[in-house]
Amino acid sequence: MEFRNPVGIAAGFDKTGELYPSLIHMGFGFIEIGTITAKEQPGNETPRLFRYPKEKALINRMGFNNPGADKLESVLRNQRKLVIRGINAGKSKVTPIEESTEDYIYTLKKLSPYADYAVINISSPNTPGLRTLQNKQSLTELLLGIQKEFGPKFPIPLFLKFAPDLSLEELKENLEICLNLHLDGVILTNTTLDKNSLGEGPHPEGGLSGNPLFEKALSFVSEAYKVVGGKIPIIGVGGIDSGEKALRMMLAGASLIQIYTSYIYQGPFMPYEICSYLDKYLRSNKIKHISEIIGLNHK
Repeated sequence: MEFRNPVGIAAGFDKTGELYPSLIHMGFGFIEIGTITAKEQPGNETPRLFRYPKEKALINRMGFNNPGADKLESVLRNQRKLVIRGINAGKSKVTPIEESTEDYIYTLKKLSPYADYAVINISSPNTPGLRTLQNKQSLTELLLGIQKEFGPKFPIPLFLKFAPDLSLEELKENLEICLNLHLDGVILTNTTLDKNSLGEGPHPEGGLSGNPLFEKALSFVSEAYKVVGGKIPIIGVGGIDSGEKALRMMLAGASLIQIYTSYIYQGPFMPYEICSYLDKYLRSNKIKHISEIIGLNHK
């Protein structure tokens, strides 16, 4: 795939697919829709989104509120796909964890014909039991089940999205599974359950995103690049709110980056500002193509 620029909108912003026709004009290089589940679900009870403006952070416990794969298919079928579109698939809340594979397969079958890439989301903290799919045995079983259905080569590039709350050992173990089972890429990271950066609580349940997550996400991208660098791409996400942070993420090993919380706080010029900063960096360092800076810290 060739992206017109490396800045995407992360999953969780366009949960219905209905914003895609507008977002393609907002300066993004790609749009990731979702998270979408096989079954329609309303999400968790409100309030379920909390702002921390001082820290440039959000806590959300949305719970995969979305129209479900069937309704989303009817939305996407009638859209022109002018910018690269990703589909982020999650497990339905009512589906038992032992039936997760079938649940993911249903969504992927329905929606992959309308996507340029697909994401298996096993890292949201807001669906009970979901993060257990990140352990070695469960992850292997899930991916083998998907491969059994679709064959060893998925119809479109297939990514996995991991949580920042894994240990480095767990992260590396999961990355090795991705390589061994020929996944096409990884997204690092989802929201974190660690709220120490917000000071003394109590704080709402849910996942923390935004500025406090950046250093952890950056370290995960850097460690992941040591394992997968040059083999599969990494999409870096978490706390990117400036061109400087986007550059740091790419130098650490991200081929692409995504934003969400900074788009909420700093507004619709974020993609333009990030791309302008990266352009100036490339020109001032006489670098011809942005691909040349990916993982430069490790070279």
